Amino acid sequence: MLEDLVGVSAIIGIIVIIVLLIFAIRAVRIIRPHEKGVVERLGRYLRTWEPGLHILIPFVDRVTKVDMRENVVDVPPQEVITKDNVAVTVDAVVYYEATDPFKLIYNVANFFLAATKLAQTNLRNVIGEMQLDESLTSREKINVTLRDILDDATDKWGVRVVRVELQRIEPPADVTQAMHRQMKAERDRRAMILEAEGDKTAAIERAEGTKQSAILEAEGRATAIKEIANAEKAQKILIAEGEAQAITNVFNAIHDGRPTDDLLAYNYIGALKNIADGRATKIFLPLEMQGVGSVVGSIGELIKSSQESPSS
Repeated sequence: MLEDLVGVSAIIGIIVIIVLLIFAIRAVRIIRPHEKGVVERLGRYLRTWEPGLHILIPFVDRVTKVDMRENVVDVPPQEVITKDNVAVTVDAVVYYEATDPFKLIYNVANFFLAATKLAQTNLRNVIGEMQLDESLTSREKINVTLRDILDDATDKWGVRVVRVELQRIEPPADVTQAMHRQMKAERDRRAMILEAEGDKTAAIERAEGTKQSAILEAEGRATAIKEIANAEKAQKILIAEGEAQAITNVFNAIHDGRPTDDLLAYNYIGALKNIADGRATKIFLPLEMQGVGSVVGSIGELIKSSQESPSS
């Protein structure tokens, strides 16, 4: 009988130790640095634990850990009708981080489902107000607008939407082909415009070069003509100065030689002979008759003296 009591006491002791061990294990909670813990006691909110080691009452208190790191919600692809009635396939991702664990636990039942549906609805609204071309070229605008809407809507859930990124906006295949043809035509048009502008610029440059060449050639010719005229003028001046100097020298030589009347008359006759060489139709004689008589007398004296000289 005693042995039975010892055996039962040992079993009870083991059970108590196991219970205490389980109690100790469940009483200790560790909150990691990127987490916060929401503690409930008998179904009522008690406190929010910061990261570290904490003790609770097992089977009375319950703790729910909330990840405070940045997380992502993948918005599945959906069909969206643009303002110009084109159906496009759109999907996005939403990056968020928890700011208030209490609100995240008690203000929304399923945050991921709620955030996904909210993002899909507002994505349809934002893109539905845009034309197709605008929606394809305004990704940043769509991202910012959607982020502001979601951040404002999720504030009561204790969540801050960090950013929203569109992964794709895909029009139907026929619209895509039409856009490719339009883009090709636009590029061809731009290429033709650029080529025409290049030809125009080249023609203008060539005309400008020809004009400048003609101007420079005309200026060169004008300068050459002017220089030639100046040279001819200088040559004539030099010739005239030379002739004047020669005449002056002859005149001075005649006066220095003191010519007699006989010599002057003789030279005069030689000059008359050259004047009346048969080619002249007119003969100019001195106006003074006295001068003519003296000249004729002088000529006669010269002839007489020339005839007497041989006889003697």
